[in-house]
Amino acid sequence: MRRVLPAVLLLTPLAAARADEPKVDPYDQSKVPLEVEPPPNFKGKRVLLIAGRASHGPGDHEFFAGTAILMNLLKQTEGVWPIMARDGWPKNEKLFDQADCVLMYMDGRGGHPVVQGDRMKLVQKQIDRGCGWVNLHYAVDYLPQHGKTVLGWMGGYYEPNYSINPHWDAEVRALPKHPITRGVKPFTLRDEWYYGMRFLDDMKGVTPILQALPPDGTRGTEYTKSRKGEIETMAWAYERKDGGRGFGFTGGHFHRNWADEDFRRVVVNAILWAAKVEVPEKGAKVDFDPADLNKNLDKKGKGEFKPILPPKK
Repeated sequence: MRRVLPAVLLLTPLAAARADEPKVDPYDQSKVPLEVEPPPNFKGKRVLLIAGRASHGPGDHEFFAGTAILMNLLKQTEGVWPIMARDGWPKNEKLFDQADCVLMYMDGRGGHPVVQGDRMKLVQKQIDRGCGWVNLHYAVDYLPQHGKTVLGWMGGYYEPNYSINPHWDAEVRALPKHPITRGVKPFTLRDEWYYGMRFLDDMKGVTPILQALPPDGTRGTEYTKSRKGEIETMAWAYERKDGGRGFGFTGGHFHRNWADEDFRRVVVNAILWAAKVEVPEKGAKVDFDPADLNKNLDKKGKGEFKPILPPKK
């Protein structure tokens, strides 16, 4: 089993940078194109990526920067047009109407942007026409009264006081045969991997994608304590009765994990699959410059992040 360390790491505030480090403002988000639609003659798939507002401390829950990375990764697949929105909801709600897949990477639970006002009705309209639905990390967390609806969209969700959200090293030792796992190798990675999801009772249509055995000491709810020694699911695919598709992914707390190729590929494959794009046999192309980890960050807390670059050879 391998452990991947990114070539460029996000460090604690006020860390020293190399003297010849390129002068890039890590908090300048102005160059990220937002809510840009494809040209009129575009015949491919539209993916609406929605990043949440600033959350947690530096290097954690970097929703904007992480979504910007995903947008660039999706551009590597021909026939896919990613459209990014920020602050939890697009300014132009009509973007939902033509999206082949909607991804949400943001805070969840009672503050989840989708549960505000009549927004769930708007999303249900998209689900009913077969739109894909992908939630990353905290966005899979819903209160039970909302989760009952989300079960029909995604097949499962994080339910407070039932599921659990510890930080741990997940050893993904095996992967199922599924389009989402194409080109993805077993890996070990530390994240805030949620588990103990509230799934559909019969699991019909639900396929576990990432599974690992968490330390029993991380089991903090009655449900998860009752499952000591059991393999747990941290990401899953859902094929709805209407032919639509959903995907839940509980990782994504630590921004640095986007430097891991298998982490990136499983998420990008899943977005393509949910949008009904044929996933390449070797998996989606996910070329990445680790220096991008230090771009488009939310300015939060004191001090600044500085990239540390590998020594010159």
